[in-house]
Amino acid sequence: MFKALTLTAFVFTTAMSVHAAASELRVGFTLDALTLDPANHRKRETETIIRNIYDGLLTRDAKMKVVPELAESWRQVDPLTYDFTIRQGVTFHDGSPMSADDIVFTFERLTKDGAMGGQTSPRKDLVGPVKTITKVDDRTVRFTLSEPWPILPAMLPFQEVVSKAFTEKVGSQGLATQTNGTGPFKLVEWRKGDSIIMERFDGYYGGATDIPPVGKACVDRAIFRIIPENASRVAALLAGEVDIINELPPFDMKKVEANVNTKVMKVNGTRTFFVALNNVKKPFDDPRVRQAANMAINKALIIDKVLLGTAIPLNGVMSPDAFGYNPDLPAYAFDPEKAKKLLAEAGYPNGVDVTIDSEGAFKEMTEAVASMLTKAGIRAKVNVGEGSTLRAKWAPKGEKSGDMYFTSWGNGSLDPADIFVPTLKTGDRGNSAFYSNKDVDALLDAANVELDQSKRADLYKKAQVIVNKDVPWIFLWLPQDIYGVSKRVSGWEPSADSKINLHDACVK
Repeated sequence: MFKALTLTAFVFTTAMSVHAAASELRVGFTLDALTLDPANHRKRETETIIRNIYDGLLTRDAKMKVVPELAESWRQVDPLTYDFTIRQGVTFHDGSPMSADDIVFTFERLTKDGAMGGQTSPRKDLVGPVKTITKVDDRTVRFTLSEPWPILPAMLPFQEVVSKAFTEKVGSQGLATQTNGTGPFKLVEWRKGDSIIMERFDGYYGGATDIPPVGKACVDRAIFRIIPENASRVAALLAGEVDIINELPPFDMKKVEANVNTKVMKVNGTRTFFVALNNVKKPFDDPRVRQAANMAINKALIIDKVLLGTAIPLNGVMSPDAFGYNPDLPAYAFDPEKAKKLLAEAGYPNGVDVTIDSEGAFKEMTEAVASMLTKAGIRAKVNVGEGSTLRAKWAPKGEKSGDMYFTSWGNGSLDPADIFVPTLKTGDRGNSAFYSNKDVDALLDAANVELDQSKRADLYKKAQVIVNKDVPWIFLWLPQDIYGVSKRVSGWEPSADSKINLHDACVK
């Protein structure tokens, strides 16, 4: 009896020791996943959770460089053709090998109408003009486009590979709650509205070879705790209940920094903010007035006082982290007196009266901009409107009746083709400034079909110089994403795509 009790106690103690030794990383996260099906959502928060369970053909490192993941390499054969060599030795969480057939199945499910049990993937347009995906041989998959689309590699990190056999077994409905990925963690339990619990996949192939360390995940378990309320999320971090929180409010940064066990981490986002100026209507049809508007704005002051230091100033359309970014663009220095002189030269010695359209969410920032414009002779009043109404008003095919529009454009691919082309090419879908320059159009068209990436980058850099001189916008800023992080976390850093990749994260 004594021996039995001793053995029972030993087993219990051993089990407790193993449990205590297991490392667990907890993320306080704003939103629950909408689904666990990689092809059936359009939410960054959902993708962040899924990306820890599933890997993609390509991924990005923390500096946003696109690198191979499930692909071993890729090459652009011509403007319409890309070949991907598939990594060998990769298994899904159920132990079955990943093959070229799974890649083809994944992307046909994304691109073909009705391929998800009669439903079309809401992510279809994220793979642009992909026409066909074919298996060339057991190690090669070919993507053929219907038109040139140089950002295909930049967009592939947004797509995760699923198992053909597993998806056919459980169906699209089953894939919403059941997972069988190739990622560093496998699903243990999804407590909807509360948490998503994952454990390390010991059969993991190691991840992208360009992102060290390569190997299994550092921690045994990873948990996304769903905490929508900002105050509760911050409190959980400060109390040591979670190790990382996203969307740390700027006004709570000092509180997190003051805590001996926590710190603030920031990273540039991917959304460019600007004021579109109506380039085809007085007074902003004159470049001198557009220059004056830029000189009227003290961006540093707004970033410091309104945005609490959580943005970086821009002198053009693109993020400093984007492919082809030109770091040598001159800034329009804050100089309200020179702005007034430019207005007088343009025929407006008594200044001008204008209206800035803005959505309610940006009212405070727009009012700060309007106040500075007014002091420089561009007397601006703010008109707050509903987003869809304003987008229709400022559409390139609209009436072109507005003066100024405080707006932004996201660039998740961090490629100019995803922001420069739609916002500044003549007549394109996001050209709310109604800007048109034949030289810029020619450079953007040439970049769209250029296979040599260094030459392509140079074309975009030249286009940025022209746009900086033409000033179709008031160039504003790029907000940063802010995280609160426990000091017991190592090996993790935030990335501009807002994903929280936990493969390399360790806890003390």
